[in-house]
Amino acid sequence: MKVLLLSQHFWPESFRINEVAQSLVEQGCEVTVLTGKPNYPEGALFPGYRAGGVQRERHEGYEIVRVPLLPRGPGGARRLVLNYLSFLACASLLGPWALRGQRFDAIFVYGTSPILQAIAAIVLKWIKRAALVVWVQDLWPDSLEITGFVRNRRLLAAVAVVVRWIYRRSDLLLVQSPAFIPPVRAMAGRTPVRVHENPGDRAGASGAHAATTLQLPAGTFNIVFAGNLGTVQSLDCVLDAAEQLGADSGIRWVLVGSGARDAWLAEQVAARGLRQVQLAGRLPPEQMPAVFAQADALLVSLIGGPALSRTVPSKIQAYLAAGRPILASMDGEGARVVEAAGAGLACAAEDAKALAQAAQALQAMPAAQRQRMGEAGRRYYAEHYEPGRLAQALVEHMRSAVAARHSQEEKVQ
Repeated sequence: MKVLLLSQHFWPESFRINEVAQSLVEQGCEVTVLTGKPNYPEGALFPGYRAGGVQRERHEGYEIVRVPLLPRGPGGARRLVLNYLSFLACASLLGPWALRGQRFDAIFVYGTSPILQAIAAIVLKWIKRAALVVWVQDLWPDSLEITGFVRNRRLLAAVAVVVRWIYRRSDLLLVQSPAFIPPVRAMAGRTPVRVHENPGDRAGASGAHAATTLQLPAGTFNIVFAGNLGTVQSLDCVLDAAEQLGADSGIRWVLVGSGARDAWLAEQVAARGLRQVQLAGRLPPEQMPAVFAQADALLVSLIGGPALSRTVPSKIQAYLAAGRPILASMDGEGARVVEAAGAGLACAAEDAKALAQAAQALQAMPAAQRQRMGEAGRRYYAEHYEPGRLAQALVEHMRSAVAARHSQEEKVQ
């Protein structure tokens, strides 16, 4: 099967879709990737790339076609919007030209925010007469409102109209958790909606640990948070919990990553004298399994709200594969997965007191009990998130969409 994978972000940027592409190749698919020029998260183009022009390269057995875009730059909402829109415009206008003469059975969209990138895939679907499968990772317009990126009610309503238009012109919608089904189905019309959960990290699941530059101190209970340090990660709650427990609790909070709240975190840690909080910065993905292996517990946190309660952050899969106890400060699906796996403790989102108590409870547990939690997490990972199994399921989803599209075309003829 010939698959065109469309995603604004792709290798050498660090996104889960990179490994999904490799898994599809291993399943026998002929994969072409249409993407932009790598510039995430720092906002500057990676070495060897230029903002203008179409660039082509081969990587891990598939072709990558890169269209121009305006880099994100150092920050700011206006620049970010222009970054998104520039990719959408170039993928829609230059994508068909760059892919001229190529035939595809299916077009697969990695539907992170902004879902608007799927508009380019709809253009290509009409030209290539291929089935369109969109993997919905964020609920729009809900996520725009929750993050505070858009507050105007009329604009949110307009975004909902566009999202509904995208969903109803897709041949199949995949969602990352069962809780996504009701809101997506309400907007999808006759387009079928199915669950396809995010796979785990292939390197993390293999047990191979690259050396890491981050060495956690011995003699303390190290709780590690890894990933985006943004507005929805409820980092104020994490700092509040750390402050409530104090520097003499024996618990150390290690935040690994970068994001929109980097400067705020540094200011707060300094102003509040939080010696027990370490801001480790961003590390290469290949180092993270070694960091996880040093942790006594792994932290995932989100703010509350209906949209985020339906989300299973992809770090949960990585944490399960690492075999370490998980501390989940969140509501809904993410907390449900941790509890169903028996892999850790969950508490309500944005409740600093409950988070502090849960951290102390994990610290007080016998090491053997925490080890059993980690082992339970690994078993749950193998059953639900193993990358090879999910790659097979994804191929079947796309084949069913292709077959349904062909059947529909035959009826029309």
